[in-house]
Amino acid sequence: MATSSEQAKKLQLFLQWLQVNGAELRGCEIKYCNESKGFGIYSSNDVPHGILLVVPLDLAITPMRVIEDPLIGPECRAMMEEGEVDDRFLMMLFLTVERLRRNSSWKPYLDMLPTEFGNPLWFTDADLVELKGTTLHRATEVQKKNLKTLFDEKVKKLVEKLLVIDGNPESEVRFEDFLWANSIFWTRALNIPLPRSYVFLQTEQGGASSNASGASTNHASTEKLAKGENGKLLQINNSTSQVSVAESTSQEGETIWIEGLVPGIDFCNHDLKAAATWEVDSTGSSTGVPFSMYLLSAGNILLEGEKEITISYGNKGNEELLYLYGFVIKDNTDDYLMIHYPTEAIQDMPFSEQKLQLLEAQKGELRCLLPRSLLNNGFFPESTLPEGTNEKHTASQFNFSWSGHRKMPSYSSKLVFPEQFLTALRTITMKENELYQVSSLLEELVGSGGERQPSETEVRTAIWEACGDSGALQLLVDLLNMKMMELEEGSGTEGNDAELLKNVHITEIESAGRNGCVSMSRNRWASIVYRQGQKQLTRRFIREAEHALQLALSEEN
Repeated sequence: MATSSEQAKKLQLFLQWLQVNGAELRGCEIKYCNESKGFGIYSSNDVPHGILLVVPLDLAITPMRVIEDPLIGPECRAMMEEGEVDDRFLMMLFLTVERLRRNSSWKPYLDMLPTEFGNPLWFTDADLVELKGTTLHRATEVQKKNLKTLFDEKVKKLVEKLLVIDGNPESEVRFEDFLWANSIFWTRALNIPLPRSYVFLQTEQGGASSNASGASTNHASTEKLAKGENGKLLQINNSTSQVSVAESTSQEGETIWIEGLVPGIDFCNHDLKAAATWEVDSTGSSTGVPFSMYLLSAGNILLEGEKEITISYGNKGNEELLYLYGFVIKDNTDDYLMIHYPTEAIQDMPFSEQKLQLLEAQKGELRCLLPRSLLNNGFFPESTLPEGTNEKHTASQFNFSWSGHRKMPSYSSKLVFPEQFLTALRTITMKENELYQVSSLLEELVGSGGERQPSETEVRTAIWEACGDSGALQLLVDLLNMKMMELEEGSGTEGNDAELLKNVHITEIESAGRNGCVSMSRNRWASIVYRQGQKQLTRRFIREAEHALQLALSEEN
């Protein structure tokens, strides 16, 4: 752990590096927050127009910068031509190499970045046990295994080769270096709306080589950016002085979204009530710095004194926050539950081929995300949710019945489960006579000669007509109960988790408690908060599904 004097020295070198590279701190300062948050950005004084920080886009680490790099650029271009890598891998490779280079020009920035993370990829075995039974536990195991395979088969040899070329043959390349680069990318990368004129080299006056389809906004991969329509490699421009926005007359104002790291701005921490937003200034009209990204004070937030300047990472549940960023929010209103029905289980049931064909015809979803906000529309609404958090949902509402026997359920407006998932469950639970009825209904609709294919809506309507809701809802109840059993195995009930979180003193490392508080590591605390939220959501969705099942059985009988 770095001392305060070491932190101050690193910060001073970084601020000098920012200044040399054209960045301007106009109404803010970068300060060390604490062990869990690292460095953050704080307001220092009022500035005109609310512009707090300006960073030239040339300072951003983007896929274009990687393929321009004199050391690793040629190798990356070759891999792109062979289709071996994607944009994100390029930036992770760049970060890994620069971390190990003795004389990296990025050292003042890299030294400021965290060396350890709170996401599950960095958990000890003891920490990971706390996630057992959750979706995140399996996802972490799979991802770590995939990253280790990628490192062993591609990254290690490539980085060693590049370091030899750079004159650093003695540098040891460890898996932890690549894991660090992966975490740096996922915790700090932003979607940057770059002007087309900045991304593409102007090859003729009044025109640019293009791979765009004519849409005003694109998300371009590096492979597309590195090749023109004729397949020849283009040199991506790194000097803003060589590019004129006025030259791009036919596609002026077009934006291409690129993922990248922006030194300085990436020290903003997260808050749903963000104190600032970030924008790109392509002409310099807002900041006086053409082709720059700037931090702008949010209009409804008053920055007085040394207030931390935060940005919003978006409305994310604890599963995503913990997996990507290494933190959770207690009582997170954006939490969600994921349930799924395994495809392989369908293959072992009667009439599997017909059911799989029907699933494909209706684009049925076997995986389903259930946001917490859906509960406010159900039978047992959550009154504690803030206003405006209601999630629109599609209930099983069909406005006609071929036979006239299937009536609209009285509970349809309260059914919170997505229709695409319910119709998939109806298909899975269909009996033989119901399959024949669906086939007959669709043949009646499209003709025995198959003059046309039925639409997704027609297939779904026919399945609902034949099956109703009870079979699907019974399967849904079973899936949710299985989910709860997995969550409670080894860690107990939601109540057990609540007891563990009482009077907790959070530390970076587990230690003895004091003053009546129980000491708990931050990783363990975050894991318990996440899994408790999953159990709470599962319990509440079980209640919704069971009540809907009772009504469905009553009305169908």
